[in-house]
Amino acid sequence: MENSEVLIAIGILFLAGLALDKIGRIVHVPRVTLLILLGALVGPPLLDWLPHSFTGDSNAFYAPTALTMVAFLLGGTLNSETLKAHGREIVIISLTLVAVSVAVVATGLWMIGLPVGFAVLLGGLSAATDPAATRDVVNQGRTRNRFVTNLLGIVAIDDAWGLLVFSMALTFAGIMADQDAAIALVHGVREVAGAMALGLAIGLPAAFLTGRIKPGEPTLIEALGLVFLCSGLALYFDFSFLLTGMVCGATIVNVARHHDRPFHEIERVEWPFMLLFFVMAGASLKTGDMAEVGYICVAYVVLRALARLIGGWLGGRLAGLPAVESRMTGLGLMPQAGVAIGMALVASERFPAMGEDLLAVAVASTIAFELVGPFLTQIAIRRSSAG
Repeated sequence: MENSEVLIAIGILFLAGLALDKIGRIVHVPRVTLLILLGALVGPPLLDWLPHSFTGDSNAFYAPTALTMVAFLLGGTLNSETLKAHGREIVIISLTLVAVSVAVVATGLWMIGLPVGFAVLLGGLSAATDPAATRDVVNQGRTRNRFVTNLLGIVAIDDAWGLLVFSMALTFAGIMADQDAAIALVHGVREVAGAMALGLAIGLPAAFLTGRIKPGEPTLIEALGLVFLCSGLALYFDFSFLLTGMVCGATIVNVARHHDRPFHEIERVEWPFMLLFFVMAGASLKTGDMAEVGYICVAYVVLRALARLIGGWLGGRLAGLPAVESRMTGLGLMPQAGVAIGMALVASERFPAMGEDLLAVAVASTIAFELVGPFLTQIAIRRSSAG
């Protein structure tokens, strides 16, 4: 009976997600926000219609799978041609943006009374941007200039820096949680280094072997096989599946010379997994947690917005961009989505005591930035072009 209920729930959610996607395009509300709200509506926070087995162990399968797909595609944007053309500007701005985001958010939250470990974890979350929302805005506007190219490059690479910083934040939070400092440090180094090594170990042979059956493009089976290998082996060895997927994707796009569209098949099947992931993120919320952390959400949103503006301006000036582009860079990088929620889920598993609060802040802030962020990105692109 439970299996049939799960299958029925998945079928209904897929169809509801399709309808919400259409509604979102009409009312100009991001589908990520609508899916999170759908999860809260049909899940335990409100109506509690979802099968309990669906909201339990099954989430341990599709959440890592969906996030590994995101990381895999994210790594695929780090191709050598883009980095060579705009490498210096992208690297300087992205590093500055991540550093300022973590410093401003973590320090600000600590100053209002949050435990230092919790504040640092939220600082790590703040570094993540939403590449999908940024790409959507760019595609809708059809503007192509240096500012837009930099934005697309930054949202790809700053999530890579963000994942590295977040891994360090997990280590620091472990030390602050009265765990043995040496053990926490070793665990953090092992998680990051192991993820990179595993991503290379899967990505290097995949770069040569895939795309042979269907010349120039891996088949669907090949693409899914890589994602499942990355997420499964990373979970088995207790490595970061986000970093593993990213390193694997970056390796393939830079090594596989015979590939024309190495990530096309993953892009086609990513959405069903992401749909379930965002619905379950909404279903995992608790209304009591949202009320308790309301002031933290407000402080986080304000601090992250401030940090984006400062970091974008400072990074742009250090990279030698014109004044107007420097001022607009942070404004164009406001959206926040899947990677931040994924980080919160990873942290909640590591630190159950603060996990629910972390997830509540991540989801609430994602809704806020997904509603406002794309409009700010549009404004930034228009003003940079006009200036």
